[in-house]
Amino acid sequence: MDKISINRGDWRKLIEEECILRGYSKKTIDSYTYHVGKFINSGKSPREYLLEIAKGDKSDETVRAVGFAIKFYLNILKKDYPEIDSILSNIPNVKKEKKLPVILSKEEIRSMIMSSKNVNHRLIIQIGYSAGLRSSEITDLKWNDVDFNRNIIHIKGAKGKKDRIVMLSPKVKKALILLDSEKEGYIFKTTRGGKYTQRTIQKIIENTCRKAGIKKKVSPHSLRHTFATHLLERGIDIRYIRDLLGHSDISTTLIYTKVSNKDISKIKSPLD
Repeated sequence: MDKISINRGDWRKLIEEECILRGYSKKTIDSYTYHVGKFINSGKSPREYLLEIAKGDKSDETVRAVGFAIKFYLNILKKDYPEIDSILSNIPNVKKEKKLPVILSKEEIRSMIMSSKNVNHRLIIQIGYSAGLRSSEITDLKWNDVDFNRNIIHIKGAKGKKDRIVMLSPKVKKALILLDSEKEGYIFKTTRGGKYTQRTIQKIIENTCRKAGIKKKVSPHSLRHTFATHLLERGIDIRYIRDLLGHSDISTTLIYTKVSNKDISKIKSPLD
């Protein structure tokens, strides 16, 4: 039963339409169709395929993504094939890794900024750290999103299709004013006039860290993590930090209490 129903020819259309109805992003649609396509082509049962992926060299996050995609598809099919419930119950959830985020010191942030000679690149680091932006939010940022009079940035249609307001740092404001005389369209544009990609942001961060001699495994998201942690260490209420980050659940924001030295630094080591 499961092989016949799982290999329906319109599987891609089913996934795309269901995702659109639920308001999922193009990134999620691409991820689901990619993983389900690989699964269908394998000819294996859901459990067999997931086990094969788990035994390979893929990360836990990848295995989780595959599992979510397959379950999403099976749940669509369940409307016409209720017996698929028995297949779903046989697919376990992959445990999520509980890694702590990489946090940079203020000295390391300063070193990254000073090591970047390109004006755009330096500003990307500054704005990512000063406002806690995701790389996608940086690439999507437009001039009309910045309110120079009120010193705020309006993040529009971010993750979960949510808008939010973040602060505009005086240093970022000064750099932005000098950046572009036209101030139209995307803030960060390539020489051809297109917007930067998230991959470009990633390479900028990697290259800047190498120049600055930073050995930590830093990603664009590390700037966002560092923003939240430094605010917490300054005594900013965790609820304000949650709103600035755009988290729906405060439990997501609480991860920064585990990496902040705000309270840990007050504890005296038995060695001293």
